[in-house]
Amino acid sequence: MTIYRLGTILLTDILPIILYLGVIVMVTVYYAKRNSLFVYPIFIAITTVGRLAVLQGREMAPENILIEAAAILLLSLSALVIMWAIGKQSV
Repeated sequence: MTIYRLGTILLTDILPIILYLGVIVMVTVYYAKRNSLFVYPIFIAITTVGRLAVLQGREMAPENILIEAAAILLLSLSALVIMWAIGKQSV
């Protein structure tokens, strides 16, 4: 409703929609296949940390931005390991 009243869409309005869509996709996959991969919450966490970096990037200390980048890298690597392990089990 706020977006409609203001008549403008800001970056801070778009990023939560991406998070909501990620949660909706995760729930849809769970009910469609009756199994839930742990990778989807990791993707949501990556998006959340990226959103934090984008929204607070200018006011944050460079060290904090580096820590957030390291967190995104760690989450990405963990998602890759989980997907690799799931692929090995299905073979």
